This record gives sequence, C-alpha cells and structure tokens, in this order.
Amino acid sequence: MTTAVRRRRWLMVGGVLITAVYLLPVYWMLATSLKESSDIFSTPPDLFPSPISLTSYTETVVNHAGIGRGLLNSTVIAVGTTVVTLAVAVPAAYALARLRVRFVALLMLLFLVVQMIPAVNLALPMFVIFSRADLVNSYVGLTLANCSLAIPLAITILRPYFLSVPGEVIEAAKIDGCTTWTAFLRVALPVSVPGLITVAVISFLGAWGEFVFGLALASDEAMQPITVVLAGLTNSFGTRWNDLMAVSVVVALPIIVVFVFLQRYIVGGLTAGATKS
Repeated sequence: MTTAVRRRRWLMVGGVLITAVYLLPVYWMLATSLKESSDIFSTPPDLFPSPISLTSYTETVVNHAGIGRGLLNSTVIAVGTTVVTLAVAVPAAYALARLRVRFVALLMLLFLVVQMIPAVNLALPMFVIFSRADLVNSYVGLTLANCSLAIPLAITILRPYFLSVPGEVIEAAKIDGCTTWTAFLRVALPVSVPGLITVAVISFLGAWGEFVFGLALASDEAMQPITVVLAGLTNSFGTRWNDLMAVSVVVALPIIVVFVFLQRYIVGGLTAGATKS
C-alpha cells in the first residue's frame, strides 16, 4: 500500500467521523420525535426509538392549527423575500459592476458593514417605523425586514459575476442593436445563473429561519412565522421534547431538500463569485 493510498484512506476516515459528529444532533432530533414522552429521559438513553411512535407528528404537526399557520406564514415571507431580493439586487449589482458609478468601493464597504449588524439591533427601529406605516403584523413588513439583510449580501455575491462578463461582449451586443437593458437580460444574466441560484437559496433560507424580526414585528399569532411558533412550544410549565423535535424536523425539511438538490450550485456559486473580480 503506497503512502498516497494510505493518506487518502485516513482522510476518508476523518471525513466520515466529522460528518458523523455533525449529523448526530440531526439524528437525535429525529429519534426524539419518534419516542414516547416516557422514553425520552430513560437511563441509559435509547439510541433507537422503540417502539416508534408517530403521535407527536399526528397531534402536534397535523392537528395543531398554529403549526400549519406558522409554516404558511414562513413560506409566504421566505418566497416574498427571495423575489424582492432578486428583483432589487440583480439590477443593482449589474449597475455597480458595469456602469460608471461613483464611490462604488464605498458602497460595497457599506454593504459589508450592514451584514455585520445583528438583526436584534435593527428590530426596534424597524418596529417604530413599521408601526407608523401600519406594516406591523403584515407580510409586507416581515418581508421588507428580511430584505434589509438579504439585499446587501445578494449584491455582494452577484457583482463579481457581472464583472466577469467581458466588456467587449456587452459592447458587441449594443452594436447589434441591444440597449443596456436588453444586453443585461440577454448576455449578462444567463452567464450569472449560478450566482442567481445561490442568492435565491441564501435569501430563502435566511428568511425561513429568521426569528428576531418575526418576534418583534408579528405580535399577532396569526402572522407569526414558524420559528416563533416553535419557540412557543417551550414554556415555564415544561417542554414536551418529542413534540418540539417533531416540529423541528418538519421545519428543517425544506432546508435539507434545498441543500441536497442545489448543493452543487450553492458551492459553485459562492466559490466562483469569490474568485472573480
């Protein structure tokens, strides 16, 4: 056995161990959701649920009206955030990349600084502004709040893609009769599809898992996203961990599905965008 083969095997073993460590909380969440309440705190803990119980899913996920409403709210907010972010960030990133705009470096620095501001620091000013605009407890207000963090990140990711499009190609399209807008749609946009997918996924997942804005801007239970509803399952009288884990599994499913099917585009989009200038 050569040294190179031995090294690859050790790297594979290390990768499997690291993966197992990261997947252990996910497995324990799933296993807990399939246990009876009396089996959760058994000593020693049961590694495998026996017998398997779907009670938490039928009673809490299916029959609990707040869970379904929270999932619907999160879906509307996440989809709305994704659409608005793409509609604003794509042309803005193209303008900053291809047009002669003054203080581009300063603008990009501001976008980076905005991403470092915690959402909790933005929640109170947004609540005051949205209260005056009658946007509290509304999909519009929650969507705009999420866009305030998603759009700067989207512009930062997309601008390098548009910079990678050769200026000669854009000029040739204009000579052939394209306007700036049509050259953007027919030339620059198709080249940047991996970046668009990356931005869409990041925007959707960021809005799907957002908690602070949902807690601060949605006092009405009918408008609260699933993250706030999930937090409401814990109270001072105790926590039904199997019910909590069952809802957590359902909440995590969209994230898992997105990464399984779009992992190639997400990783490729981030790495490609990071290396283009």
